[in-house]
Amino acid sequence: MDADEFRKRGKEMIDYVADYLESIEQRRVLPDVQPGYLSKLIPTEAPQEAEKWEDLFKDIERVIMPGVTHWHNPNFHAFFPTANSYPAIIADILSSGIACIGFSWISSPACTELEVVTMDWLAKMLDLPEFFLAESNGLGGGVIQGTASEAVLVALLAARNRALEKARQQFPGESDGVLFSKMVAYSSDQVHSAMPRATLMAAVTSRTVASDDQFTLRGDAFERAVEQDIANGLIPIYLCATLGTSSSPGRRSWPTSSRCSPRTAPAEASRRAEGIGRVRGEW
Repeated sequence: MDADEFRKRGKEMIDYVADYLESIEQRRVLPDVQPGYLSKLIPTEAPQEAEKWEDLFKDIERVIMPGVTHWHNPNFHAFFPTANSYPAIIADILSSGIACIGFSWISSPACTELEVVTMDWLAKMLDLPEFFLAESNGLGGGVIQGTASEAVLVALLAARNRALEKARQQFPGESDGVLFSKMVAYSSDQVHSAMPRATLMAAVTSRTVASDDQFTLRGDAFERAVEQDIANGLIPIYLCATLGTSSSPGRRSWPTSSRCSPRTAPAEASRRAEGIGRVRGEW
């Protein structure tokens, strides 16, 4: 495929995607296929020569679409909504065309700096304290992860490594493995399975705290769990909050007052969490 054919086939694909999204409600949401259906429709070995575009294009409807769960269908009500838009699709084309690997600043300055700036946008939208911002010249700044599960794991590993430095001072002579076994990560009983998976990979203990009848993790229940674990010689390091999960819808029940309004609630929650940390000492 040369540049001229790329222009032609690219337009065909954009037309196909636009038609697909405009008529998606006419498709069955959940595919009516059995496991292994696709292997019966394509060769068992990779082709030795390139196939014609026309034949590949026909395989979209013949092979792929029969096994697609249409997440953007208005009748899809499972799991959670996925983000998609025409501007995002066009941006994906540009991203695929540039195809840079932004693992450091010099590998692609624009890639790195755009991520830093947009993560500051998000922190400001959430009204997080200034030290969460990269522009604060502090330790703040966000990083985009590939999936939510990956983000939970990365955050947990960061918390574990930070706690490890303090644990080595408090328990000199203990191996890192023993110290990891003392660490506890908390979540409500409504948390996504990404959380227990992350604790398994991080080799720390996972503890769920019962939510109330509104599926909310209450501060007093969390506080009791922390106090109990500290009394047993364990090290609380991490709390995974949920704002709606696969099993319960998103909700906000922040108390509304001059001290904690919906606008200032995230910042107030951060200050309260910091206060709990001071009350508990280093942990």
